[in-house]
Formats: sequence, C-alpha cells, structure tokens
Amino acid sequence: MSFGTVLTAIVTPFDENLAVDEQALIDLMHHLAKHGSDGFVVCGTTGEAPTLGDAEHLRVVELASRYRPEGSTVIAGTGSNNTRHAAHMTERATALGVDGILSVTPYYNKPNRRGIVAHYREIAKATDKPIVLYNIPSRVVLDLPNELLAELAQIEHIDYVKQANNANLAPVDGLGLYAGNDEIFGRTLDLGGCGVISVASHVIGDEMRRMVDEPQNRAEIEASVRGVRDAVNVCNPISVKAALNLLGHQVGGLRLPLVEADEDEVAVVRAALQRHGLLQPVPSA
Repeated sequence: MSFGTVLTAIVTPFDENLAVDEQALIDLMHHLAKHGSDGFVVCGTTGEAPTLGDAEHLRVVELASRYRPEGSTVIAGTGSNNTRHAAHMTERATALGVDGILSVTPYYNKPNRRGIVAHYREIAKATDKPIVLYNIPSRVVLDLPNELLAELAQIEHIDYVKQANNANLAPVDGLGLYAGNDEIFGRTLDLGGCGVISVASHVIGDEMRRMVDEPQNRAEIEASVRGVRDAVNVCNPISVKAALNLLGHQVGGLRLPLVEADEDEVAVVRAALQRHGLLQPVPSA
C-alpha cells in the first residue's frame, strides 16, 4: 500500500499535568492534514514514546486510527530493544487499525547481525501490516547498512525503511525509501523514494507538499525553508513543540528527561518563524 509522501512524525500533546491531551492530538492531526500531510507516524521519537506507558501509547494509537482525517494514513511506532515487547505492541497496534508499523533498530543491547534478523522475524509474525524499518544510528548506536536492509526486506511484511543515516541514503532492493531527516527530503524524492517522515511538516507542510507537486521548483523551495526547517529540528521534539505553542497549537510541555525550551531556545525558534512569515514580530514599545 502507499502511505503517502509527506508523513508527519506527530508530537504527543500534553495538558498542564503532562497527561495526554486527546483533543489537542485530534485537532493537530486535522490541521496538519489541511497543510500538506498525507499521514501520521504516532508514538515515535517526536511523539515522546519512551515516556509513554503502554496503555497511554496504545490509546494514542487508537485515537489516531479512529479520528484520522479522511484519506490519511496512520503508522504506529512500536519498536523496542525487548523483542517480546516490540512484538506485543505491534500486535496490539495492528488490532487497533493502523496502516503500518514503524520499528526502530533495537537500541542499547547492541545485538549482532543474526540477532537483528531474528528480532525482525519475530516482529513480522505479529502483524499483517507493512513494516517500516527505522535506521537511526545517532540514537540507537547500531547502523543497518544497505546490504543488511536488503536482507531484511526478504522477510514478509518488511516493505519500507525510514533512513535517518544520511550517508546511507540510496535505493534498497525490496524496500520503499522514506527520508528520516528533513534535510534529505529533496534528495530522497530525486532518487525516486516514497517521501519523508518529517518533523518540519508540523510548520512548513504546505511548502513540503509543493516540493512534491512542483519538482521543477524543488531546490528553490527547499532553500527557502532551510532556516525554519533547521530551527524546529535543533533538539527534537523540544524545538518543534516550542514552535507549535508559539503558533497557537496547545501541545503543552515535555516529560522528563526532556525539558521545555528555555528563553534563548524559544527566541531562536520565534525568530525563524518570523523570518519565514509564519509569526508576526512583536511590535517594539
């Protein structure tokens, strides 16, 4: 199946008590769908999945699946360095009606190649939905080289990769390719890839949609959004939550060990939004 081209790795909004703000999540999904997003990845890194309990995690998945904007897709992050847990969460998310599964490389344990293959074989048994591998060595220590990705592609249901190692960006036999970093979205499209799983689409989704629809203007559009794109990616999801709150989307704070942006960090995000015309400058006294 096609998940779409611009997929937003959506934040998990919290209320003043840092409980999941269900209505804010639904509202944000519908806003993003009107501004370039084809679908959503819920409970990923940007969604602060490591600090969600299983019940909260599955509730977010349920809400996204049930209240998704018409025509949009939902991919659930269910990865873990505990294979049993990853398989359990994959099975539960599948039952809740998601379109696909995002499964990050097992972290901290540092399994060898045979362990990685065995891990993904178990996860693939837990779903009949397409699985998106998530290669992000900057967070999980391990890198999945493209020849290993091609081997994993032979496992039933493993159909895509979210590539967050820019040095590895290349087509992989048997896998649809999604950019895992916003700065390689244009390159991924130029390579014939599927699209991007994005943070910046929270605020520049319209321009990212134009990069898909206007390939002749892709380089120019990409250059025009570089400043704001980079600002909201400085420390994910701290910076993008700061941006969304500045823009009037009530997404709340962050759970420890993440902390809210400080005054200097907010100022950087505010300035980038203002330069891009997304936020009006505050008049001087």
